[in-house]
Amino acid sequence: MDVPYNGDPDRVEPVSGAAQRLDTLRLAGLKVGVLTNQSGVGRSMISEAQMHAVNARVDELLGPFDGWFICPHAPEVDCDCRKPKPKLVLDAAQQWGFDPSEIVVIGDKASDVEAAHNAGSAAIKIGGACDLASAVDRVLTGRI
Repeated sequence: MDVPYNGDPDRVEPVSGAAQRLDTLRLAGLKVGVLTNQSGVGRSMISEAQMHAVNARVDELLGPFDGWFICPHAPEVDCDCRKPKPKLVLDAAQQWGFDPSEIVVIGDKASDVEAAHNAGSAAIKIGGACDLASAVDRVLTGRI
């Protein structure tokens, strides 16, 4: 469940079945990471410590993740890392030793899809008819 500007680890509630779906990707030998804009930090709505505590809770419930790639800046800051710019995707590719074309970004926002495309990666947008289970199935069967 998406809680905007969440600074409370106790409010983290994963989507039903998310842990199992992510484990399916891991068991298939795939890297699983988090690419996230956290503008609440840049807007001083939450602290970096709160963000890290929330991320630790996400990692506890859904991890382990192979990397966290975070943009903490407010939207009005002209940073290189805020999605839809490609830096977070490119950072993941570099850290994992992949070409960006080998990465698939699964996200629920247009900026996730745009960041992937801007990096030369594939993307699957979840929401509506495509849920996380369908997206994972598409990745595993190569129907991206």
